[in-house]
Amino acid sequence: MTRQPLVAVEPECWRRDDLVGAVHAGGGIVVPAAEAEGLIWADPQSPGLLGPVLRAAPQLRWVQLPYAGIEPYLEFLDGERLWTCGKGVYAEPVAEMALGMLLAGMRGLTSYLPARSWLGPEGRNLRGAAITVLGGGGITVELLKLLAPFECDVTVLRRHPEPLPGITGVRVVGPAALGEALAGSDAVVVALALTAETRGIVDAEALATMPEHCWLVNVARGEHVVTDDLLEALGAGTIAGAALDVTDPEPLPDGHPLWDLPNCIITPHVGNTPEMGMALLNRRVTENVRRFGAGEPLLGPVHVALGY
Repeated sequence: MTRQPLVAVEPECWRRDDLVGAVHAGGGIVVPAAEAEGLIWADPQSPGLLGPVLRAAPQLRWVQLPYAGIEPYLEFLDGERLWTCGKGVYAEPVAEMALGMLLAGMRGLTSYLPARSWLGPEGRNLRGAAITVLGGGGITVELLKLLAPFECDVTVLRRHPEPLPGITGVRVVGPAALGEALAGSDAVVVALALTAETRGIVDAEALATMPEHCWLVNVARGEHVVTDDLLEALGAGTIAGAALDVTDPEPLPDGHPLWDLPNCIITPHVGNTPEMGMALLNRRVTENVRRFGAGEPLLGPVHVALGY
């Protein structure tokens, strides 16, 4: 039987009318955290403020975090509450960014955009290309939909090599096949959750395995790529180039050597902007509030033991 759950939107200084409206749309009643069963955490910039809220409201049974990446909140995760995050919420805009970066890199836009004279031809087709995607989550699923018209030969590497929901014609392999998957790639897209196992997965060895014409696209987290190893590979021409929406460190400091590489595209973590993402997060909040009230499984569950 569906009921009206009591849900807090905190902290007060970040409470947004649209998030409050999303709770109401899901059938919830917005109350202070001390009276709530569920909590929508609305401040992505100050994760440390969550601790005091949790300590002051031990009765909370469910916490919704704002982003797919939960690294800033790991110290607060416990097995006593339901934890959900933005996993899958922002997949569509981030996948669109990955597609744009693939096209920009493979079609030679890094050469043509700064040019002030007529250049010779360069570039490779995305159509029919061999693409390896590291990660099997929502971003990958959406990217594969966008790649379908290009008839790419796609390999997806994920922790458990099981078929992706609703996706056919794609090769899915496990971590042991990383080297083989990279070796045959025209481009590699990083769309992984950041864990101890995936941090630094693109290192000197991985880069050396990729063909010289290969482009690396990272729309996940900067720490998946060992920056010093990437700098060396780009400078030496070990790979053709890299398109990075995320970096390590982030923000990338002024004067960092990556800025000066002609075969490196850098965007400031804008695969999903607040303007793009807020409406998507509101939809997730509304649906999860509805599910919480109905006693149904929530979307975007956090695997506390795995950290994502």
